[in-house]
Amino acid sequence: MTSDNTLDLDVVIVGAGISGIAAAVALGQNCPDKSYAVLEARASIGGTWDLFRYPGIRSDSDMYTLGYSFRPWLRPEAIAAGGAIREYLVDTAAEFGVDKHIRFSSRLTEASWNSELNRWTLVVDSPVGEDVIRCRHLFLGSGYYSYRGGFEPTIDGEDTFDGPMLHAQNWPDDLDHRGKRVAVIGSGATAITLVPNLARDAANVTMVQRSPTYIHIETGDDPEADELRRTVGPEETFRRIRLRNLRNQQEVYAQAKGDPDAFKATLFDAIDAQIGEDVRKQHFTPTYEPWNQRICVVPDSDLFHAVRDGRADVVTGSIDRITPTGLTMADGTRVEADIIVKATGLDVVLGGEAEFDVDGWPVEIGREWTYKGAAISGVPNLVYAFGFINASWTLRIEALTDYWCRVLIHMDDIGAEKMVADLTDGEQPALPFISGVDSGYLRRAEGLLPRQGDAAPWINPQNYADTLDLFASVDDGVLTFS
Repeated sequence: MTSDNTLDLDVVIVGAGISGIAAAVALGQNCPDKSYAVLEARASIGGTWDLFRYPGIRSDSDMYTLGYSFRPWLRPEAIAAGGAIREYLVDTAAEFGVDKHIRFSSRLTEASWNSELNRWTLVVDSPVGEDVIRCRHLFLGSGYYSYRGGFEPTIDGEDTFDGPMLHAQNWPDDLDHRGKRVAVIGSGATAITLVPNLARDAANVTMVQRSPTYIHIETGDDPEADELRRTVGPEETFRRIRLRNLRNQQEVYAQAKGDPDAFKATLFDAIDAQIGEDVRKQHFTPTYEPWNQRICVVPDSDLFHAVRDGRADVVTGSIDRITPTGLTMADGTRVEADIIVKATGLDVVLGGEAEFDVDGWPVEIGREWTYKGAAISGVPNLVYAFGFINASWTLRIEALTDYWCRVLIHMDDIGAEKMVADLTDGEQPALPFISGVDSGYLRRAEGLLPRQGDAAPWINPQNYADTLDLFASVDDGVLTFS
């Protein structure tokens, strides 16, 4: 069933999570005369922070940089629980009037650009059937992974397991782990968050990892921020700590790349102090260099306290098979479990799994190039949100939305209806969308994300200063307006 009336708007924003709300606020502040709607496939605001409900879900970036610059994070915790972040996003949307523009339970399925009309035609699955929306500009704030389910590698013997087996992305409300033996498969941010939280009530929790991940121990609260709140107030504190953390993130990344041995020593010394050098060498010493994959944060050493106290343990190696009572490793080690949780990562997508075409020609995103890490070669009037890998997501999103609004204003000033960046095959080498990071989910997505070249503007920098430089110019001679 298709609705009778076609809605005609200036802008459609896809997604009501961190990126979509940031885009809507920026649009409302900089281009207040533009009509817009936010399409949210789910029934509530929050994106990642509404979807993930596993025990202990929390930020892996400090809230002074993950929070918005235009709405200070005023709570004392620097690393925040998922529920608190979701509440922050809901309140932000309400404060800036974004919530009035959200169309819930509305999933974008098709987006077609028509060069005669200079318009996008969107097909949207909604509670009343198929809606059709036309718009001049499309902003994809739907994140970079599938909400339908996580990455689930098949393990021999899965069908023989006697207990519940689930992926952390699809955590059921009624799962009772109290007094049970739980095996968590994975070593990334989800696993190291789940293990100490499950260990509070479970009989035992075992983290089963193929290989270790770099882990940085941080304090859950920020003592300097606590002191500043008493002297200059919460809003000024947010501004100062945000700037401090922004600089620190860039400096730490530069140190990790420039002197990896010194950087590793800092991480390892902190872990050794909690569980000893022998355990650290066996289970928490990766074989790759720092920041070849994202570094995970453990606030207040909670994971290592659980290991040290015997409430959790770690098994490192390849899994041979699942058994009725747990799993068996390739070296013969048995892990007994009543519940198995796969914390095995995400399935990467761009654009919320919608199909895109330009004048009837399908857009194969993985065969195109990224323009400034913000647009796709040959695709008019479309911007997508993709944050930093090595720093807080929101830092890049706010730089992007500021740039996007300046582009929209420029188009109005010169009377342009269309913007597009074109690149001919062979002009740039085809490099991965994210350089220098070898995480599994990015390797699996190389054919799905746009490629980058080796020269601006066909690049996707992961440095904040370089990103600001790239976004400084609106009319750079490559992005064409007509």
